[in-house]
Amino acid sequence: MSGQSMGSRLDLLIDVAPRGGRRRAVEDGLRAAIRDGRLVAGVRLPSTRDLAAELGLSRGTVSQAYEQLTAEGWLVARTKAGTRVADGAAASVVPVAAPDPVAVPVPRHDLSPGRPDVSSFPRVEWARAVRHAVHEAPAEAFGYGDPRGRPELRSALAGYLGRVRGVRVDPSHLVVCSGYTQGLGLLAGVLAELGVRTAGMENPAVGDHVSIVRPRMAVADVAVDAQGLCVGDLERSGAGAAVCTPAHQFPLGVGMSPGRRAELLAWAGGRGAWVVEDDYDGEFRYDRRPVGALQPRLPHQVAYLGTTSKSLGPAVRLGWIACPPALLEPLVEAKRLADRQTGPMDQLALAHLIGSGAYDSHLRTMRHVYRRRRDDLVAAVGTALPRARVTGIAAGLHAMVELPPGPSEAHITAALQAASIRVQTLGDYTRGEREAGATSLIVGYATPAPHAYAGAVEALVRTVRGVLGRAA
Repeated sequence: MSGQSMGSRLDLLIDVAPRGGRRRAVEDGLRAAIRDGRLVAGVRLPSTRDLAAELGLSRGTVSQAYEQLTAEGWLVARTKAGTRVADGAAASVVPVAAPDPVAVPVPRHDLSPGRPDVSSFPRVEWARAVRHAVHEAPAEAFGYGDPRGRPELRSALAGYLGRVRGVRVDPSHLVVCSGYTQGLGLLAGVLAELGVRTAGMENPAVGDHVSIVRPRMAVADVAVDAQGLCVGDLERSGAGAAVCTPAHQFPLGVGMSPGRRAELLAWAGGRGAWVVEDDYDGEFRYDRRPVGALQPRLPHQVAYLGTTSKSLGPAVRLGWIACPPALLEPLVEAKRLADRQTGPMDQLALAHLIGSGAYDSHLRTMRHVYRRRRDDLVAAVGTALPRARVTGIAAGLHAMVELPPGPSEAHITAALQAASIRVQTLGDYTRGEREAGATSLIVGYATPAPHAYAGAVEALVRTVRGVLGRAA
């Protein structure tokens, strides 16, 4: 038989064989647990009363077993400290050999794109929101709930998205998910089940996003030009869905023009196709008024996805889908099967952050910070690399620095790595063969902490200038 003590403070699971006497069975069970390393030196054991009750034995039987093992040196009993496993009682446990991890060097200057300044996470406001959530949450919030998410957050999001992004959605048609990647995967699976065989995806784009869609359906590469996604390529692909970033394309940084938006919506309406709208860092626009989302112009065929990964930080695993009515039921079922629900306490905290105005306040602060960083980057490139061109700077958290013709992308990348500078290149996000040409760097000006930003930009332009100068 086996038992597990259920005392107020300590649990213990041991095997007690029904042979050789009860006291001896307890002794053998404890010895085996210590010998096998399941009970390590210093671990406190349950009281004799608790263990006896759980095993269905007399307290005297367990007490005698403890006394015998203490005499043998397996256990140590101290007044008011309880009974513990003695030092050196167990043989050394040999760990199973694990494969050596691949060492990823930490760069001195990290200008990776697609990340906010996590050192500016609003800790005080978030802690206050979490405390409020825990204190005020109804009891049922601590159990399994609606896979769509907490009604408090869905209501707050519907109001917020309508106010700042022009999204038209009833809270009942919002599905809260664990970040953008989960939302994209859920949507791709649902669309495939509904018969969509091919999705048109921007090229260049984030490779992980393509990898999420590709197992579920074929991916057609759709070019992006200065006006955004090329709808002509989409039409020729025969795709039944398009995944795009109209507000601020990653990595090119262009916004979809009004004419191109109209073409995309006409394509979807005419074909009965679906549009998956990734509102990539749409909260951060600097030089002109924000452009509204596509979703309100065709809400029955556009699924709108947003996330807190850029506004707060990737650690807050919250995203949302404004779901077309025809997709809602299968999407909710897919979410239920995936993980039942996204963490309710984080949802309630975000709802409070939005409702209190703290979320808007944080975004306003960071918008000012990031605009100043962008301006510093543009100025530094203009001074040190006058033949380079900085593009995609109207919004977002990154810029593209187009270098003049010269050294190859591999040559420049190697020089930056040698200088312990992490950036990405356009080639990192482009699928298929690329035409030979000048190198474009994708620079994340939001990533470094405030104290590290100026040094990172200075190191970047100095290193690139040195490479270009040597090649001249």
